[in-house]
Amino acid sequence: MGEAARNLDQKFSYRDYLSWPEDERWELIEGIAYQMAAPNRRHQAISMFISRKLGNFLEGKPCRVYAAPFDVLLSELGEEDDGDVSNVVEPDLVVFCDSSKLTTAGARGAPDIAIEVISPSNTVLALRKKFDLYERMGVREYWIVDPAGEWIKRFDRGADGRFGEAEGRDPAMKKGPIASIVLEGFSIDPAELFAAE
Repeated sequence: MGEAARNLDQKFSYRDYLSWPEDERWELIEGIAYQMAAPNRRHQAISMFISRKLGNFLEGKPCRVYAAPFDVLLSELGEEDDGDVSNVVEPDLVVFCDSSKLTTAGARGAPDIAIEVISPSNTVLALRKKFDLYERMGVREYWIVDPAGEWIKRFDRGADGRFGEAEGRDPAMKKGPIASIVLEGFSIDPAELFAAE
């Protein structure tokens, strides 16, 4: 995701977002439109690796994993109609354990887990704006994966509603896999992940 690419003086809604060309990928954060860059091959290999691991782990369980493009509407107070929603994100991967949040188009409400695989064009947004949005909207667990730096960070929502200090791993640390708190028994080994091609 790049810098804000539409008129910064205007706030957009999901209604506007639905009218934009289908061959363009956008996200809305607090009504500001950000155009998403096409992911590169390594980004996709890492995303697919995690998706396969999650899909296999969740077989026969109530939680489901979805990969981008998959619209997740995160509504602010007073945004009762989907068309009015000012936060529409497409994390690389999301896990939903509450099927009532799933819609025909994607989902409305905070996922249990959001995973972003960052790239040079989305680093600031992923690490700052989305972090703040996911924390505020009630995402239980947020993973940031950096293919270039070969590290993973997992943030968990605490009792105070805030993400605590990151649990992180990189292949050089040789401390083994990083485990999910939400999905007990699920983990990712960074050395295995970053070997994915």
